[in-house]
Amino acid sequence: MLEISQALLVATTVLVIFALVAYVMALVGARAAKAPTGRPKAKVAVGAAGASDLVTSSDGGTVAGQGTDRGASGAASAAGTRGTSTTTQTRPGAPNRRGVAWYGGKFVQLALILLTGSLVTRVFATGHAPFANQYEFAVSFAWGMILALIYFEWRYHVRTLTTVVLPVILAMLVYASTLSYEADPLMPALQNSPLLTLHVFTAALAYGAAVIAFGAAVMYLLGGRIKWSGWPKPDTLDELGYKAVIITFPMLTIMIVLGSIWANVAWGRYWSWDPKETAALVTWLIYGAYLHARVVAGWRGSRAAWLLVLGFAAIIFTYFGNLFFGGMHAYA
Repeated sequence: MLEISQALLVATTVLVIFALVAYVMALVGARAAKAPTGRPKAKVAVGAAGASDLVTSSDGGTVAGQGTDRGASGAASAAGTRGTSTTTQTRPGAPNRRGVAWYGGKFVQLALILLTGSLVTRVFATGHAPFANQYEFAVSFAWGMILALIYFEWRYHVRTLTTVVLPVILAMLVYASTLSYEADPLMPALQNSPLLTLHVFTAALAYGAAVIAFGAAVMYLLGGRIKWSGWPKPDTLDELGYKAVIITFPMLTIMIVLGSIWANVAWGRYWSWDPKETAALVTWLIYGAYLHARVVAGWRGSRAAWLLVLGFAAIIFTYFGNLFFGGMHAYA
């Protein structure tokens, strides 16, 4: 069973690589289609079709622009290409479902199914939820990120975000593949399964949403340096990062509360300033500061984006920090 779980993890990694290649090809293709050719009408027609690989309007139609609010202009551009018989005509409101990015999306969805199968298989093999060591939480972490990516792509239709998020997911999957997948006996402190299962599950959801906020922030900060009209609008990325933190922050809060209750059951105290506990608290404070600054002080733009980058850096430190600082969470 453990071998099957590991094989599913490897298959997931391969699918994520395929998805990343597909999205990059769609991005490059869309950008090339928008390059000036000296024939304005033909250029607009191809650009609209190419951009539909990357951004889909909220009603499922194709969008030639860079954000979810450019559906009207994209449809108008496509409609304005009548008479260019050598180019593919895209009917306004009719989604192009077979572009390269469409296959990228399907690869990601299949990757989530396989990774879920990997986790479920491991649960049956070990008899406990995947929280016992660094390997198991790396897989759970990757699962949360893929789940969040699929949700936000479905909900907000900003496919270019995948070119930043998928490399992070791929790095976590590759890292998990380098760790031993053998199952060790569960240490006494980890035998409170219901609390720990919820603790790790909320952590996976929080970290998964956080990578979306990180991706949106990185794209926001790079936006001023990339001269391409298909790049998502700054307001779209700013709002996307905020939407992701709305999920991240409460999940982090629940994770810390559940972890404290579990710590009291396992170790006899709610809080011990263990390195991982302290890092989790700092992470929670960063995202809390982001929400406070945005809602109360009206922070937008680069300052808010840098806070999101800092928050995800804190999450990475929380995950890997115990490898260097040890402590009561040294097992994972």
